[in-house]
Amino acid sequence: MRSFYSLLNRFRRDQRGNIAVIFGIACIPLISAVGCAIDYSEATRMKAKLQSAADAAAVASISQQSPGWLAASNMTSNGEVTVAETAATNIFNGNITGANNTLFTLNAKQTTATVTKTGPNLTSTVTFSANVPVTFMKVVGFSQLTVSGSSSASATLPLYIDFYVALDVSASMGLPSTSSPNGGEAKRLQSISPDNYVQYPSGCTLACHFAQPPLNNLKSGACIDPSPNTPTGATPTQKYPTGNYCLGYDISRVSQSAYALLLSNNGGKLPTYKYTPKTAPAPPAVQVAQPAAFYSVNPLAPNDPILTPVTSCPTAGTDACIQLRLDAVGVALNATQAVNGVDGLFATAINPLYAQVPQQFRIGLYPFITAMDTNYAPLTYSINASSTTPGTINYAAQNLAMELDTNSNSNLGSGGTHIDVALHTLNGVITSVGDGSSPTSTQPYIFLITDGAQDPQSKGVPNGNWSGSNHAVTLGDASNTYPNICTTIKNRGIMISVLNIPYQPINPVNASFANDEDDYANNNILGPPGPGIQKSLDNCASPPDSQGVGYSYTANTPTDITNALKAMFQHALMTAHITH
Repeated sequence: MRSFYSLLNRFRRDQRGNIAVIFGIACIPLISAVGCAIDYSEATRMKAKLQSAADAAAVASISQQSPGWLAASNMTSNGEVTVAETAATNIFNGNITGANNTLFTLNAKQTTATVTKTGPNLTSTVTFSANVPVTFMKVVGFSQLTVSGSSSASATLPLYIDFYVALDVSASMGLPSTSSPNGGEAKRLQSISPDNYVQYPSGCTLACHFAQPPLNNLKSGACIDPSPNTPTGATPTQKYPTGNYCLGYDISRVSQSAYALLLSNNGGKLPTYKYTPKTAPAPPAVQVAQPAAFYSVNPLAPNDPILTPVTSCPTAGTDACIQLRLDAVGVALNATQAVNGVDGLFATAINPLYAQVPQQFRIGLYPFITAMDTNYAPLTYSINASSTTPGTINYAAQNLAMELDTNSNSNLGSGGTHIDVALHTLNGVITSVGDGSSPTSTQPYIFLITDGAQDPQSKGVPNGNWSGSNHAVTLGDASNTYPNICTTIKNRGIMISVLNIPYQPINPVNASFANDEDDYANNNILGPPGPGIQKSLDNCASPPDSQGVGYSYTANTPTDITNALKAMFQHALMTAHITH
């Protein structure tokens, strides 16, 4: 018995195995902690994989030109985009293929893709939930870990914009396109035009005088032959007899050398057989025929040249014609980089850099004088036709100078420049103002192209009497019929971008002409008493954008006009996206 107690005491006092025992006891929580860390690390790795798949699915499902993005672009109302949701689900599942049901199991009800269109904005959200099986944590009662997350992406849809191009085709837009002290189109026209020579012996520069004044109304701004052909009671105005017809426009449409030869062959004047107006080549159906005074040839005068008119003059300085301002505007609308070095409005609007979806932009041309012709070239998606094909907007632009005021088009009126009336009419044409989010909710922009010379007078068409004041004012003047029309339009949410092709001061001034119309016109350019043309057009344009860039542009040359129209389009598209 004593030996047993001695052995027991020795065992009690012996501490050499304590560490092993303590280690054995401590291994249980230690191994559990390491196991939990391993299981948690694996769950975190799986979550990262799922998060990456969700990120890719959210972005790719609404990426530009994706099926979901295109489907949303054509939706006419807000709501879910099921095509994009299906794509997001497929992309998500494709990115996790091979891992599902082995390293984790998706919770189907909590793994969703939602893509929503709200106006021009598109939002994609992909959420996921999955169970990751565990190994070591089973010892503490866990069989799996649940991981979850979400990813969102957004995109701006292409904006559908309608461009209403209001085109001033009044008399002053018939000025030559270029002017310089020693040359330019203005000098060419001055040197050969017989019109109003008595009042302006240095040469008249307007190429849009009324072509067929009736003999009983010759005192009302007509071109009147000098003696002995001067009608009773009339005052001569012409440099040489023209049959009492104004020829500025007609001369600008024919070969300059041929016309000079015609005069030379007939003692420096038109032969009498040319006096009877003839009809120029048939114009397009949407335009009005312009009278022409000298396009026929007398078979008894075989040495006289045949004068074949053009309907437009796309290039300055050529013998075939004299380019007018409206010719230059037409060129700017149709310009292409290949021919002109820079794209004009039409080519810019179909450039894939800007036109992201088919039929994204519509453009219409709306010329005006004292009234606006809303049927000239209404809004259309077809802006890439040939400029030589009648009936297209490209043809209408190319031949815009044929709409100049020759007192022959009742749709446009005649005699003055009623910008306020034109904008009022266009405001009525724009029946709805959308946010640009769909083809049925287009955002309207007005491009006003003018020299800004608001002239309240009118002349009856054809060849009627004059009425109203010929003292020029500016857009916004209280004497206008619609002095606040720009504000009215902008308050509807319609953007206005203005291109001012500056009215050139008249020099020399003839104060006796039409109750001193020259001085009133010159004062209208700079002011006072009014704010001046540029200021009035600045006020009409929409306020500057958030970057301080304004919507008022100025162009003096054909190249300037082309560049300005492209800049106006780019600015409209950029600020439309920023706004939304």
